[in-house]
Amino acid sequence: MCSVPDVFETILVANRGEIARRVIRSAQALGVKAVAVYSEADAKALHVREADEAVLLGPAPAAESYLDGVKVIEAARQTGAQAIHPGYGFLAENAAFARAVVEAGLVWIGPSPDAIVAMGDKINARNLMSDAGVPVAGGTREPVADVDAAVDAAGAIGYPIMVKASAGGGGIGMGLAADEAALRTAFETARTRAERFFGSPAILLERFLPNARHVEVQILGLNDGTVVALGERDCSVQRRHQKVVEETPSPGVSPALRERMLKAAVRAGEAIGYRNAGTVECLVSGDDFVFLEMNTRLQVEHPITELVTGVDIVAEQLRVAAGEEPGFDPAGVVAEGCAIEMRVYAEDPKRFLPGPGEITTWVEPTGEGVRVDSGYGDGDTVTPFYDPLLAKLCVWAPTRAEALERARAAVAAFEIVGPKNNLAFHAELLAYPEFVSGAYDTAIVDRMRAKP
Repeated sequence: MCSVPDVFETILVANRGEIARRVIRSAQALGVKAVAVYSEADAKALHVREADEAVLLGPAPAAESYLDGVKVIEAARQTGAQAIHPGYGFLAENAAFARAVVEAGLVWIGPSPDAIVAMGDKINARNLMSDAGVPVAGGTREPVADVDAAVDAAGAIGYPIMVKASAGGGGIGMGLAADEAALRTAFETARTRAERFFGSPAILLERFLPNARHVEVQILGLNDGTVVALGERDCSVQRRHQKVVEETPSPGVSPALRERMLKAAVRAGEAIGYRNAGTVECLVSGDDFVFLEMNTRLQVEHPITELVTGVDIVAEQLRVAAGEEPGFDPAGVVAEGCAIEMRVYAEDPKRFLPGPGEITTWVEPTGEGVRVDSGYGDGDTVTPFYDPLLAKLCVWAPTRAEALERARAAVAAFEIVGPKNNLAFHAELLAYPEFVSGAYDTAIVDRMRAKP
């Protein structure tokens, strides 16, 4: 494997937990020093211990530490880092921060700030994709002015309808309306949450596709302008509009549909001159699909794509950012077997509410085809300050049936004592007939919870 050139002797990883450890691992494997940043609450965290150097940003609240871009850039300067990798979450899709990194004379390991802006606004993204020939669901091309305008627009689009914060993400500022009364309530709720969480009250309406699957395509924009599609992932297992289990390939996508989706994802990347790693998210209904949004960053579930393709996506991010050629053959990527990722959270497995606490026992499963990307271990404390993701438990096998068996065994072998966690949920899902059959959609968790 070729290494990253001397332009990157050192990078700073502007994140925490499992994704910081993941980036550090690939950087060090390439001979690149990795600098960690941390808050006071994370002083003894694994990512801090494993980095070549670590810098304290500030107190536990993210706004005073991980979200303080000025402090992050200063940490890069004082440690001699030439580039910053944002991971996902926190500052990863913050175009202003990306620009500040570049203006500081550092390299941003991600897409250009212009690409982040273009895709960060859902209305703008929908319009760009539609103009590029990527299928989109019926919806509004401009922000909806008020609730009465929303009612008028919904009448033309048709119910059921999704109400979305244009600047939103993570399921925040999103609601489903089956009729006018529900729309009026959902619109006001979405607008309030949009302004509170994203600083923008802009709302769009989009036709809701019932019984749809959430399927995304991993893309990688290379320095020669080529956009490579590394296959799709099914992310339909969700709670509160947030993913909890992903698999590749999607059991609901035929070879013909897959080819169309991958080609559309490449067009999407080409339309905005995309560089580095990104994800084109779609809704699939039968043999049709529509563009949902684009994530201009490394995705949480990237490991399962790595497992089936053998491509180290994080290493490729560094190569693209350094102006290097890829470490794989873009024309020769072949996905083999099936991989499943289960997000292990510190949360109640029934109500999905966060459950922080001290970890007194932590035993990760091992064995052929098992991969664990974790941010915690024995003696660590899960605080209420950050996302409660503990680890990503991934399995690979030649067939989906074998992957399911391997996943069941891995879940049973994963021992976590201390905070509540959702391993019991994963055990339940892996035995649920609908999931086992592969014939599921985004409402599968609701149906699981509704069963007697």
